[in-house]
This record gives sequence, structure tokens and C-alpha cells, in this order.
Amino acid sequence: MDETMITVLTGVAALIVGAAISGFIFFKQGISSRRREAESVIGSAEKEAERILEDAGKDADSRKKAALVEAKDEIYKLRSEAEREIKDRRGEISRQERRIQQKEENLDRKNDNLERKEEQLQNKIRAAEDRLKEAETLKKSEMDMLERISELTREQAKEYMLNMLEDDLVHEKALKVTSYEQQIKDECDEKARNYIALAIAKCAAEQVSEAAVSVVALPNDEMKGRIIGREGKNIRTLETLTGVDLIIDDTPEAITLSCFDHVRREVARIALEKLISDGRIHPTRIEEMVDKARREVEYKIKQEGERAILETNVHGLNSELVKLIGRLRYRTSYRQNVLNHSIEVAQLSGILASELGVDATLARRAGLLHDIGKALTSEIEGSHVQIGVDVCRRYKESPEVIHAIEAHHNDVEPRTVIACIVQAADAISAARPAARSENYENYIKRLQKLEEICQSYEGVEKSYAVQAGREIRIMVQPEVINDEKMVLVARQIAKQIEDEMEYPGQIKVNIIRESRAVEYAK
Repeated sequence: MDETMITVLTGVAALIVGAAISGFIFFKQGISSRRREAESVIGSAEKEAERILEDAGKDADSRKKAALVEAKDEIYKLRSEAEREIKDRRGEISRQERRIQQKEENLDRKNDNLERKEEQLQNKIRAAEDRLKEAETLKKSEMDMLERISELTREQAKEYMLNMLEDDLVHEKALKVTSYEQQIKDECDEKARNYIALAIAKCAAEQVSEAAVSVVALPNDEMKGRIIGREGKNIRTLETLTGVDLIIDDTPEAITLSCFDHVRREVARIALEKLISDGRIHPTRIEEMVDKARREVEYKIKQEGERAILETNVHGLNSELVKLIGRLRYRTSYRQNVLNHSIEVAQLSGILASELGVDATLARRAGLLHDIGKALTSEIEGSHVQIGVDVCRRYKESPEVIHAIEAHHNDVEPRTVIACIVQAADAISAARPAARSENYENYIKRLQKLEEICQSYEGVEKSYAVQAGREIRIMVQPEVINDEKMVLVARQIAKQIEDEMEYPGQIKVNIIRESRAVEYAK
């Protein structure tokens, strides 16, 4: 068994050894075959590489030749362009050189001309200086000759010439002043006439003369005794409560109420009419009726203020200002009702402002409030202008309105168009027929003032104020004031009248110069 195993093992070992030897042999043969294949591949690769290198060399030579050709073409093109550019630049330089040369030639010619002109000018200057010297010499000789002929010294002749020149200048100045004044006057008068005519045409108001008395009708004369009362108790009570004087005279069936305060007079009138209609007249009843009448008048005042606001289309006023406006219904200035006057001024101001392109609403507001101070002049000390300014400032009115109120009587110089419009509207309203009246004393003083102003000028012989002060006629001495100076004197007198006097409308200054020669034949 063991031998068999050994034999088997030996056989197996022999097989293994044989397999290993055969494998080694086969491996070595494979290596040899692979080496031969590799050598053949390497040989073919070397041949291919040599071929590739040879082809690459041939390609490189061809490309090199092509690059050289292209480079030569490019160099040729660049050289051609450079030569062309150089040629163009040389041509441009040549043209510029020619232009510069021409300019130099022109400058040389101009310089030559200037030198010739300068030489000619110098020659003319020398000739002019020579002629001037000759003229001075001739002037001196002529002046000496004139002095001998005229028997006047040089200073006397100079004074004579200056006097003649002054007279000529006065004449020319008078002519120009006359021409300019006439032209400006015509233009301004035409425009002002159109504006004022339009405003007056659009605002035609009635004027009613207010009086300081009121008349109350009585049903019979017996009522007079009842109003007087026992021992005059009733009439004293009524006069005390109202501040009005009751005039009971022989006038049948009428009692006159006298008071310059229209409000108090209206309260008294209403109270008396109520007492007459009621029939019960005694102090207690009188007091009740006076209170009712006072409340009724206050209500009427408020209504009048609201009516004025509606008529003038002025809104946004303080309620206290509305009451003050209503109080103007019972106030007169000269013969003109102040409320109607204020409404008219507001309407005129609005019309004029519209024509001039100014804020018409603001102009109407200023026109309505321009006399607001007259509602308080009996209660507060001061002019109605200052009172109106203070009242409007208290109730926050605009500065334009306040300035128009302050300037409407020239208390201050008007600085706005609104102020000038209110001034004009106030003058238009006051100039209506029967609107204003002056007492005799003021009228005489104004005429005397006119004549005094005219008599203060040198050469004025006489002066006469005619046509109620609308014209002043001045007689001048012909030997003192000539025709040219008349215009200047007239202008100076008119200017002084404007500065020193206040008057409605305008005053015509008429200067009369008359020369007479009288001789008697014997």
C-alpha cells in the first residue's frame, strides 16, 4: 500500500514536474515569439516615424516658403501704404507751407500799408497842429479886433454869449417841456377818462342829502301833551335815555328830533313811534320801548352790514367788522351817506382793478373798509384813518387792505396799485353832484390860499381865483416874464398847488402876458 502510494505520488510528482517544464518551455517560446512580434512592431514604428519625420520636414519647408511669401507680400503692402501716406503728408505739408507763405506775404503787404498809413497820419497830425496854431493865432488876432470894434473886453463878450446861450436854452427847454407835458397829458387823460367813464357808467348811485333832524308825525296835537307828560317827566325821560333833543313847537301834528348821532336819533324815532302807536306813555313804558328800539336798530345795523357785503361781493369778514360796516348807515360825511359811499367806492375799485389787471376782490375789500374808522370816531379819539387802520389790524386784515386804508387820504404815500385805485374811487364817489358841500369859510380860505401862492412868484402882477377855485388867472409883468418863462412859471405854480393844497378835481393855471404901447397925438 505504501509502495503504491509512493508510486502514485511519484507519478503525480513526475507529472507536475513535466507540466512545469513544459509550461516553462511554452512560456519561453511565448516570450520569444512576443519579442519577435515586438521587434517587428518597433521596426515598423521606427520606419513610420522616419516617414513621418520626413513628411514633416517636407511640410515645414513648404510652410516656411509660404510664410516667407506671405511676409514678403505684407511687407510690400505696408511699404506701399507707408509711401502713400508719406506722399500725402508731404503734399499736405507743401500746401500748408504755401498757405503760410501767402499769409506771410499778405502780412507783409498789410504791414507796409500800415506803415504808409501811419506815416500819412503823422503828416496829417503835423498839418493839423500847424493849422491849429494858425487858427489860434487867427483867433487871437480876431478877438483883439473884436475887442477894438465892439469896445468889449473878453470877459464882457463871454458873459454876453453866455446870456444869449442861456436864453436859447430856456426857450428850447420850455418848448420841450411843453411838448412832453402835452403828449403825456393827452395819453394819460385819454386812458384815465376811459377808465373813469367806464367805472362811473357801471356804478350809477343815487345821492340823498342826510339831515341832522328827524320828524315824527302825530295823530293829533293832543299827543304832544301826553308825550310831554306831567311836569315834563315823559319828555325828560325820553331825552335822557336816547340823548336826543325833542323839539315840540307850533308845527301841527309833528315833533322834531334833533341829534347829530344818527344811531341815537333813529332809536329815539322808533321808540317814539312805538309809544304813539301803543298809546301808553309813561317813564317805565318809555324805557321798555327805548330798549326795544335799540335792539331793533342793532339788528338793522347787522342787516345793513350783511347787505353791503352781498352788494360788494366781499366775504370772509369778521362779524365785528360787519357790524361796524352796518353802523356806517347812520353816519354821513358832508352830505353823503358813508355806507352808500363805501359800497360805491368798493364797486368802483373792483371795476378799475379789473380794467387794470389787478386783484378785483382785494380792491373791493379795501374800498369797502376804507372809511370803517368813521363808525367809531365819536367813541375813540383820533382820525378815522388811524382808527380804521387799528381796527383792521385787530381783526387780522391783510397788509394790502390796511395800507390802502392808511393811504386813501395821503396820510402815507401809496405804495401799491390797490391803494391808488381806492384813492381814485374815493375821489370819484366824493365828486358826484350833491355829494359834498363846504362851508363858506373854507371856500374863502381856499381861494385866498390860491391867490397867495401865485402872488409869491416874481413878476406876478395880479391873480384871480375864478370858477369856484377851479381856475386861477395870473397877470404877469411882460418885462420880467417872457413867453418862454411863462410855461415854466405855470408849471412851478401848478406843482406848488399840488403839494400844498387839498381840493377836489383839478385847478387850471392860466397865465396872461400882455404888452401895451400907448401914445397920445396932440
